[in-house]
Amino acid sequence: MQIPEITLNDGMRVPTVGFGTYELWGNEGVAAITSAIDQGYRLIDTAYNYENEGTVGEAVRRTSVTREELLITSKLPGRYHTYDQAVKAIQESLYRANLDYYDLYLIHWPNPMQDQYIEAWKALIDAKKWGLIRSIGVCNFLPEHMERLEKETGILPSINQVELHPFFNQDEQRKWHEAHGVVTESWSPLMRMDAILSNDTIKKIADKNGKTASQVVLRWHYQLGAVAIPKSASPKRQQENITIFDFVLDDEDMVALNELTRPDGRRNNLDPAVYEEF
Repeated sequence: MQIPEITLNDGMRVPTVGFGTYELWGNEGVAAITSAIDQGYRLIDTAYNYENEGTVGEAVRRTSVTREELLITSKLPGRYHTYDQAVKAIQESLYRANLDYYDLYLIHWPNPMQDQYIEAWKALIDAKKWGLIRSIGVCNFLPEHMERLEKETGILPSINQVELHPFFNQDEQRKWHEAHGVVTESWSPLMRMDAILSNDTIKKIADKNGKTASQVVLRWHYQLGAVAIPKSASPKRQQENITIFDFVLDDEDMVALNELTRPDGRRNNLDPAVYEEF
């Protein structure tokens, strides 16, 4: 299946739906990731702290799809934000996955109380110059964090991966991204499946469009202009999650889904203004 692509501010093109790998490990994880690639996924998301970069790398080696056709993302953990540590962590990420380069590498959280994310960003900038990374971005950064990145280095992220789902639609954050040419990427795009499946509004829209609740929510992400990275070990669900390009949510559907957002809609109250990840 050919997934539509979006162009980042550095010219790299990425699919509008990717595959999340959190908690996919070992042989079962390799099987799930290779299945996803076989289904048509080309953007694969991992992180240093997921402790499965090796699993992702093994799936890349086992699939018949060439490395050049895949876009692999990993992320820098908070405990390695100083410049020298960040450079070594990026190298370690590559060693773990046995890859020559990452297509995307992101700072996982800003950790503002530590106040070292500028150093980390400078390390990513240099790693890109050295050919270790094709495109650099961030996760969970607020506009003020990204404004500071640009002010101190002259370079904005190509992408910001943030929590985004119908119960927390990040409207203001997405507007800032759009105004500054930063692509929004959605982690936890389906929130919790029980919450999605039990929601009357989502069920009504799914029935109206002859689609599943997951397909409706992922189509909503696509029409917002966000790159979603759903995760599933089930080949059936993997296929379902990318079969979203043969229908369109009308304005009424989009408004109804956007109105599900809540001020306290985050999954685990992980507020980037205060949360520290190491």
